[in-house]
Amino acid sequence: MGLSKTFSESDISIHSTFASRYVRDSAAKYTIPENSTPKDVAYQMINDELMLDGKPRLNLASFVTTWMEPECDKLVMDSMNKNYVDMDEYPVTTELQNRCVNMIAHLFNAPLGESEAAVGVGTVGSSEAIMLAGLAFKRKWQNKRKAEGKPFDKPNIVTGANVQVCWEKFARYFEVELKEVKVREGYYVMDPEKAVEMVDENTICVAAILGSTYNGEFEDVKLLNDLLLEKNKLTGWDTSIHVDAASGGFIAPFLYPELEWDFRLPLVKSINVSGHKYGLVYAGVGWNIWRSKEDLPEELIFHINYLGADQPTFTLNFSKGSSQIIAQYYQLIRLGFEGYRNVMENCHNNAMVLKQGLEKTGRFNILSKDIGVPVVAFCLKDRSRHDEFEVSEMLRRFGWIVPAYTMPADARHVSLLRVVIREDFSRTLAERLVIDITKVLEELDKLPTKNGDYGHEETNGKKNGTTHVVKKTEDEIKRDIATHWKNIVMAKKANKIMLTCS
Repeated sequence: MGLSKTFSESDISIHSTFASRYVRDSAAKYTIPENSTPKDVAYQMINDELMLDGKPRLNLASFVTTWMEPECDKLVMDSMNKNYVDMDEYPVTTELQNRCVNMIAHLFNAPLGESEAAVGVGTVGSSEAIMLAGLAFKRKWQNKRKAEGKPFDKPNIVTGANVQVCWEKFARYFEVELKEVKVREGYYVMDPEKAVEMVDENTICVAAILGSTYNGEFEDVKLLNDLLLEKNKLTGWDTSIHVDAASGGFIAPFLYPELEWDFRLPLVKSINVSGHKYGLVYAGVGWNIWRSKEDLPEELIFHINYLGADQPTFTLNFSKGSSQIIAQYYQLIRLGFEGYRNVMENCHNNAMVLKQGLEKTGRFNILSKDIGVPVVAFCLKDRSRHDEFEVSEMLRRFGWIVPAYTMPADARHVSLLRVVIREDFSRTLAERLVIDITKVLEELDKLPTKNGDYGHEETNGKKNGTTHVVKKTEDEIKRDIATHWKNIVMAKKANKIMLTCS
């Protein structure tokens, strides 16, 4: 005799995910739900919302890596459950981190002996690395001032106004005065001469940027080093340099090996770089390298033994995943010098394709440099009717995420668009982007201006017949825009009908 079972409405094991009661209710937002949710439904609910995010590979605002090889992805997934700080339990992971530190230190020409270990640390990104570097400079400066019997309560750091916000965070969090060299129109990075003029006896270091966030430009670290050497000689100070190479540290050694910006310059004491940018690893890994042990004060290093053995640690974070460190080691040995050079050359070439395509439109000024991070920064030549923010907004219709923003202080009137060329941005995509930007410009030309600053003309009643412009109301502008898009849709429908009939 066969057995049968009657299922209740609450038994969702026989229902599809979208037939269950769970999709009828809103997802929890403020409190933990009272009851459990089946795993497939929980996955589907979250996945559905995530579909509304932008596509990472079309996010041209970000420097962060959005693609790795499947083999590297597998290593990441296999090591997600390893806590990096458990060095005694995961000694191989610790060894791989040390190998990465040494490889990067040699890449940056650290003055190391044949078997000498480099001094450095893996971080969750360049922001943490910069905090650590700044702390090392501050403590070293304070120790020197104390030994000399001088005040040590007013440290300052000199940077360009174009620095990333993490430098402002460091200054505010750790009570260091931030002295910024203002940029100016046509010169959007730190001027080395003005930076050295700002240096005084309380300056813990000067921070130079190898790859400005705003336009990808490299600052002149060599000139800064030479000018600072002269000032130190005259004053008896020993002000040093930190290089924020978050974006450019994995580019310059492969594309511009003759460029002196690293430990070949005697005043460069530490360098940070983002493994998750052009180090080609997913977000969550950065590196800080010191020139020598003398440049990292010993009192900043903590020694713990409650995880099984003596473990030195110098980080702002404690627990963190091991997967990105393992992925960094994979990329270094998988690609080697040759592979990294090929990737960076491709990025540079595709940046030039995009730049040339934009120049051919005749509508843009290019604000980025050919030598630097493969970034194309550009602004409209004519902003009288529409601006870069409208271009950015309309490009989202095609799936592109291209940021529009203003330059820092003293050049804030300059607004621009920026496209970051990453490893997974091909020539085909570069050409496609130019086509879509051209379409956006054509559509903007047909629209009323954003501020409604033009309208129909009518005679003002004077004998000379002069005319004046009557500004349209907000409702009139909205109607014009709606009519414009309605006409486009109707034209496309009519064209489709004609093609069908033919």
